Amino acid sequence: METGIKLIVFFLCYSLISFTSAAQRQRTGYRVAQDGSGDFRTIQDAVNAVPDNSTKRIKISIKAGTYTEKLVIPAAKKQISLIGESAMQTIISFGDYSGKDGINTFNSHTVLVLADGFQAENITFQNTAGPVGQAVALHVEGDQCVFINCRILGNQDTLLTSGDNSKQYYRNCYIEGTTDFIFGSATAIFEKCTIYSKKNSYITAASTPQGHKYGYVFLGCTLKADSAFKKVYLGRPWRPYANVVFIDTKMGDHILPEGWHAWNNTDNHKTTFYAEYGSTGPGVIAGARVPWSKQLTAEEAKGYTIKQIFNGDSQWIPLK
Repeated sequence: METGIKLIVFFLCYSLISFTSAAQRQRTGYRVAQDGSGDFRTIQDAVNAVPDNSTKRIKISIKAGTYTEKLVIPAAKKQISLIGESAMQTIISFGDYSGKDGINTFNSHTVLVLADGFQAENITFQNTAGPVGQAVALHVEGDQCVFINCRILGNQDTLLTSGDNSKQYYRNCYIEGTTDFIFGSATAIFEKCTIYSKKNSYITAASTPQGHKYGYVFLGCTLKADSAFKKVYLGRPWRPYANVVFIDTKMGDHILPEGWHAWNNTDNHKTTFYAEYGSTGPGVIAGARVPWSKQLTAEEAKGYTIKQIFNGDSQWIPLK
């Protein structure tokens, strides 16, 4: 009799464990809320709960609030989507900067994305350090990463698009900063984004690897600044083969007529590819751009579609 009871208890426990494991395997999302109404109170705890190397997308819904976190998306936490209630009210914020307690530009981030397939929607990524030097709000190294309706806020070095072979897509985002506030080596498309300069300085500092056909491509974006600023450059080359192209972009009167600037006393600009097509607004004066930049022809501009820019072994199309 005792043996029979033990067997029944064993099978009940085994069934419960199997059911729980199956439920965990099938889970496709978590909810974060600071008030305790979700699965977790912090975003990092939710990210840590995602199974490593997931082949299916895991959605983490984030209730409105300011989450003071230095958030890391590890390389093994693939296919995560962070979905905020709204970009204005769902904020991830931290205040590290280069020079603080041994911190440098590359670990000053508020959010660091190392995983492939990361997506974010309706979220603000914010570095609150202020104008104290390099202080990254969002640092992305993963491949095939997407940001929709996000705000990326900081001063110098706001957005670091890292990874020589990384492809990144930003749509309907607001990005603000002072100096070199969009920088790095990734191939990145910014579609219908608002780029806001908070100082007379430089927007981009690309470090595109040699041999890459595309670096930064701005499609249908709007460049703005406070009325006090009238001396902003589209970019300067952090590395010799910097590649930045603006297509059908509205440029305010803060953009200087020459458009582009050399990097300090280097010859980096001699091997850059800086180009425009269809630029409009007071920041565009015909024939005034530096001679080492380019105005694309209509035929050349046809090569700047999302499909062609991201064409590669993966044949990745964002949000497909």
